[in-house]
Amino acid sequence: MSSAFTAWARNTTIPAWAAKESELVPAATAPTVAPQVADTTPAADEPAIRLKLAEDAELLREFHSESLELLQNIEQGVLVLEANPKDPGTINSIFRAFHTFKGGAGFLHLDALRDLAHDLESLLDAARRSDLAITSDIIDLILAGADTLKQFTTEIGAQLDGTNVGAPIVVPTKQLVGRVRAALRGEQAPVASRVPPPAPSVAAAPKAAEATAAIRAVTEAAPEPKSPSPASGVPPLSAGGRPSSSPAADGAAGFVKLDTQKLDTLVDLVGELVIAQSMVIQNPDVQRLPSRTLARSLRQLGRITTDLQRNAMSLRMVPIRATFQKMTRLVRDLAAQQQKQAQLVLEGEETELDRGIVEQLADPLVHMIRNSVDHGIESPTDRQAKGKPMLGTIRLSAAHQRGGIVIRIQDDGKGLDRERILAKARERGLLKPNATPSDAEIFALIFAAGFSTAETVTDISGRGVGMDVVRRNIEKLRGKVEIYSVAGQGTTFTILLPLTLAIIDGMLVGVGDDRYIIPTLSVRESFRPRPGMVSTVHERGEVVSVRGRLTPLLRLGQHLGTPGRAAEPEEGIIVVVESGDAARGLLVDELIGKQEVVIKNLGETFKRQNLLAGAAILGDGRVGLILDVDTLVNCRTNEA
Repeated sequence: MSSAFTAWARNTTIPAWAAKESELVPAATAPTVAPQVADTTPAADEPAIRLKLAEDAELLREFHSESLELLQNIEQGVLVLEANPKDPGTINSIFRAFHTFKGGAGFLHLDALRDLAHDLESLLDAARRSDLAITSDIIDLILAGADTLKQFTTEIGAQLDGTNVGAPIVVPTKQLVGRVRAALRGEQAPVASRVPPPAPSVAAAPKAAEATAAIRAVTEAAPEPKSPSPASGVPPLSAGGRPSSSPAADGAAGFVKLDTQKLDTLVDLVGELVIAQSMVIQNPDVQRLPSRTLARSLRQLGRITTDLQRNAMSLRMVPIRATFQKMTRLVRDLAAQQQKQAQLVLEGEETELDRGIVEQLADPLVHMIRNSVDHGIESPTDRQAKGKPMLGTIRLSAAHQRGGIVIRIQDDGKGLDRERILAKARERGLLKPNATPSDAEIFALIFAAGFSTAETVTDISGRGVGMDVVRRNIEKLRGKVEIYSVAGQGTTFTILLPLTLAIIDGMLVGVGDDRYIIPTLSVRESFRPRPGMVSTVHERGEVVSVRGRLTPLLRLGQHLGTPGRAAEPEEGIIVVVESGDAARGLLVDELIGKQEVVIKNLGETFKRQNLLAGAAILGDGRVGLILDVDTLVNCRTNEA
């Protein structure tokens, strides 16, 4: 790891925010910082910083964007440094990242942030010169500093987005600066309260290239820092400590920052082009023309349009790396808080999926990782008594599978307590006393609102809040979550997601003269019912018997107010769809086929129609309505 990491550091160029080198504070030899009780009261004389939004808005946007990336890289690097505290490449890269942040803060006259970054830079410089030993307390100190800088940077983003505009930003830095300087002198310093890391977020893209040019004009004229190995920050790392491939070594020239609104507009226009091309090819007047030349040209147009669509959609795709790596810090802090030993192993960090999905995936992952640490991983003594290694492992992986993305959170902990979940569910009336659910159905009960088997409530979990939100948020992304658990061996959460929110792979069905699209991921099976398969059950309405199980049946035409041609179920097709652990049969007139469609918003006219998730223009120019399967599965049969 060390040689590869050092090679990366030596080949990385300093970004635009690199600023003039300040004289470093001398350090004593190999001090350690003793942990003490945190003083959570901010100093009364903490400096208040007012942003000059009118004059510096674009510069602040650039600083905000680059600083969040720098601080994320710092955090990942510090976690690597904790495992290998003497690696010079890692130390030097973190040093350079703090130096770069300091330059940007100084340029914008954010003096309190500049001073804190400078002192943290000095701490790393002392470690580079072997004048300071990297201990667990020094690691905590650096992380506390990075958290404080991140909190301030997040406040900048909030004001740029219109929240608390003009309000002074007060971030406690004096005690933290005192701790850092005491560590540099080899003294024992009072421990300031650590600023909790801000919630995972994606930085907004900067909107002015001239802002970057202006800053580069100032900062690139400044002398280089004295370190012989320039690096802008720490590259994304896997839990194993190996640096991921980074484009930084090729310089910034290979990348262009683009306003996401422009990107979305491009994708929408390409979608319109695909629809127009399909309408031309399927136009009866065109199909009747005998010209072979025209036919060849249309095929060529189809190939070019498909390639253009594929490439345009790839612009929306981003690696899941950044979201995954934020979980490493979460596991570290939660394990320390609970006096457990746990590591997070990351796999498939380069897996790409739609930017919109990545942005909404962080919160569900946080909830599930917290549950794995809190409920899954045992204490070191318990693990040792069971013959397990004292260090628990949580494995977070992503991979492409069947045209979608599969994300797994797997731990080697104690597993779910089947009998306890069953007893709690019966106590709450979620199951009938004589019900005999399968393991999958029992485990799915933890997604019920307010469900918890915890005997005590902690600040981490125990209130039954979170897992129901997890499933709801994942289903909003047109995905689903499954659970597999073995007592004493661990639990695996599997999340199935589509690659993109802009295009859907759907089953096209007909009801009367209308066309509806059912997302393929929600379809369990389809069949033509035989006589006797459909019956009416008291208080449940119509049901269809599928391999001995009664599934509620919904006549889609009647439910949506569309006259269907199938007067009896045997004359139509039943499509069984599922949402979570529930399923429902939809009676339609015909299956037309499978089709990939571009999703369109319904607009204000259908805003309150919760049975529809969107619309799509089909190849023949007709409009197909995309069904909201979650609502259809869970609605009552008398709802319209």
